[in-house]
Amino acid sequence: MASKKIYTIVAVAGILTASTVAWWYQNANKSAMGITVPGGAGGKAVGVELVNVKKMLLRDDAEAVGTLRSRQNVMMRPEVAGRILSLGFGDGARVNVGQVLVQLDDTLQRAEVQQSLAQLSIARANHKRNQDLVSQNFVAQRVLDESAASLQVSEAQVSLSCARLERMRIVAPFSGVVGIRNINVGDFVKDGADLINLEDIGMLYVDYRLPERYQAKLAPGQIVELKIDALPGRLFKAKVEALDPLIEPNGRSIGMRAVLANGPGEPIAKPGAAPTTAVAASAPTQPTSKTPQAATIAKAADGKSNKPANSASAGNGPVSGNFTLPSPQSLGCPPNQFDRSRVAPSGSNTSGPLRPGMFARVSAVFAIKPDALVVPEEAIVPQGGKQFVIKAISPSELPAQPASATASAPEIPPGTQYVSKRVEVKLGIRRGGQVEIIEGLINGEPVVVAGQQRLQKDGTPLRVVELGKPPASAASAASAPASGGASATAADSPASAASR
Repeated sequence: MASKKIYTIVAVAGILTASTVAWWYQNANKSAMGITVPGGAGGKAVGVELVNVKKMLLRDDAEAVGTLRSRQNVMMRPEVAGRILSLGFGDGARVNVGQVLVQLDDTLQRAEVQQSLAQLSIARANHKRNQDLVSQNFVAQRVLDESAASLQVSEAQVSLSCARLERMRIVAPFSGVVGIRNINVGDFVKDGADLINLEDIGMLYVDYRLPERYQAKLAPGQIVELKIDALPGRLFKAKVEALDPLIEPNGRSIGMRAVLANGPGEPIAKPGAAPTTAVAASAPTQPTSKTPQAATIAKAADGKSNKPANSASAGNGPVSGNFTLPSPQSLGCPPNQFDRSRVAPSGSNTSGPLRPGMFARVSAVFAIKPDALVVPEEAIVPQGGKQFVIKAISPSELPAQPASATASAPEIPPGTQYVSKRVEVKLGIRRGGQVEIIEGLINGEPVVVAGQQRLQKDGTPLRVVELGKPPASAASAASAPASGGASATAADSPASAASR
């Protein structure tokens, strides 16, 4: 029993001794470094790091991700079932508006057109004969009225048979590029079956979403910048075309749509990089007019021919086309809406490296501030819902303190160069570890970026700690030039950032 008491007493004594030694060692280190308890009467300077308020270029922008889409795209499908008689396109070929893409077997429909045209001819002759007989009072007016009705029925039959004939050929509703076919001549296709997709890639849409807090900054006509992962080193610009009036309830975001031309883009300038000509050389180039493919495209782009855009000699021409069926208009049918003269949308016959479905990184630029006042984020001291910055000022710049506050104010040793002063600031844009200061500071003022936790009262003496050097005494700090202390920043050294 006595031995257990002795062990307990020894353990308690050891703990007390260790605590006393630790307390003494901690205070001895603080005294050696010149650190005092905030607000104490020791008057020793607090070691801090300073940085000057500076001006730099800041962009008020927002980042988003988007997807490229065709300005126009359609999946061509037949309205009636039938057997494919010929294909007027090649895989990936460029086609014009009104060009016949798929021709179905229309033997029966052409026979119906011929029959209805013959009936129409008979109806017209009867009506003309009845008009002559009525004028001579040989027949009653009722006979003329019946012949006129029969003529109208015959004309309607012609229109119906021509419409059925038109359905047997599938034409391009706009100029664009067709995809890869999965059909062949002789295939029997049902109504509504997918035949070939047609994409207008001369102009592209980019759809993206931004948080609802940017709503006041968004408007149609703004310019956005795009970076495509598949095309590194290139910058594309698009123009905002529309904003979705509905805010998505799940993510609280606004849908945006911008339009851009399918061009090579601009090279992204990099610091120390070679001239932009080297970057442009690596970008996809457009075929010149001397190449056979470009000559074929230019020939198809004139819009005057109903032939396929690519010839068979180019390797991707029409699968079949050794024969050409007469158009329904040659039989006497009225012109089809896609056969009439139409002006293709601007950009339909141009193309570039962009493709629908590409992933895009969108940067919406709202404003550019060339002379924004900035400080490192480490200099901001939030307190009570407000933002503060501790400036390093001369002791002579301290405002006069009342007699009651003078007793509790820190003692300023003679020769002190800097003392602390807490200033409320208004913040702006945050970019790359820098914060814009809208109100509260001016250019060139030194602010504290490390050691703010030991500055609880204004007027605390400061000792500027230069990175990579041992701490200097208060006297040596007072003799150092003001510009030297202010130029030492915590952001210049990885070691200092790690210590914080």
